Amino acid sequence: MAGKLEGLTADSRLVSLDALRGFTVLAMIIVNVPGSWSHVYSPLLHSHWHGATPTDLVFPFFLFIVGVSIALAFERQLDQGKSKKELVKKVLVRALKIFILGIFLWMFPKFDLGNIRIPGVLQRISIVFLACSLLYIYGDWKAQVKWAVGLLVGYWAIMTFVPVPIDDVIQQALSTGETLRSGGMVTVDGIRKVGEGLIAANYEPGTNMESWLDRRLVPGRLWEKTWDPEGFLSTFPAIGTGIAGMLTGRLLLSKLDSDKKVIWLFVAGFSAFVAGNVFDWFFPINKHIWTSSYVLYAAGLAAMSLAFFVWLVDVQGKVSWTKLGVIFGSNAVVAYVLHGVILKLLALANIPLRSGFFDGLVAVGVPEKLSSLIWALFYSLVICFIPVYFLYKKKVFIKL
Repeated sequence: MAGKLEGLTADSRLVSLDALRGFTVLAMIIVNVPGSWSHVYSPLLHSHWHGATPTDLVFPFFLFIVGVSIALAFERQLDQGKSKKELVKKVLVRALKIFILGIFLWMFPKFDLGNIRIPGVLQRISIVFLACSLLYIYGDWKAQVKWAVGLLVGYWAIMTFVPVPIDDVIQQALSTGETLRSGGMVTVDGIRKVGEGLIAANYEPGTNMESWLDRRLVPGRLWEKTWDPEGFLSTFPAIGTGIAGMLTGRLLLSKLDSDKKVIWLFVAGFSAFVAGNVFDWFFPINKHIWTSSYVLYAAGLAAMSLAFFVWLVDVQGKVSWTKLGVIFGSNAVVAYVLHGVILKLLALANIPLRSGFFDGLVAVGVPEKLSSLIWALFYSLVICFIPVYFLYKKKVFIKL
């Protein structure tokens, strides 16, 4: 059955993509605001180290969608005759705005410069957006494929073969078999010296090359004490996630008919998913250090999810259920920023809404983990929904 995907052009708008973006942001909010971090269902937590939970898919899904959006938006602007120089200027300004907003969100409301964290979710989004945008403007799909392969293979090679210099953190791990992260001390297995002042390349927490470079190059506070999940080196494979989205966008803009687009999108996604699982044998799937296998695994699932959304919404025309996603997706960054700001404002005003809500449910007999989830749903679907719904109804779409 032909639908809106038939003859898709750069001027078209995919409701399916808007909906997937919105549901992804909604998932981001839900996993970030449990009623109690001591009582959370395991799928709503990040994996402890290797492996991936559903929560570990949220961020790469968003970066994948950023890549798809770049292809659709920039192709439209290039078709309208805008110069590459003009596009680059807009990209630089937007990337800088998103990066600064990420810093602001971390510092608000105390603005403690001594506790500043430079990396972060919005900061990584800004860097991936900048790199992918420049690659789209100045490179064709072949160049994008080469960059993606180079980033993923290069990152694997660095993490697998380059010995890691011994610093205080690694020296402690060699002595005690443990290293520090935000949740306390964790066990480090199998690290060994390979020379004076060096240990063998490894994928262990705090002792791998990515973690060592974070301690050397990233100023300010690190999220995991001795490394950062949005740190320096792991940002390069994250760019590969964005490139996967851009290539998907090019597929959606191709002249294939709707059914073939959906089929090829699903086949490509399934192939990446399988490749990620195979790569996992050699380079474990790991969100914390954004491994190359994790890029393929998550991008594959994102592509298959988009294929389903495209088929159901744009081909079959079933759009009624997408409304919630479209509302959140129309102001995705605003929704993400608001979810953090509102919580901090409540704390600043000494309003114990979160703990009171959770404790009240537990007091009437609701299980603790369920109470924690109910609060997260209430916060996201009511408190965060109201302002983004207001913006949507007023047709105000804030683009940074």
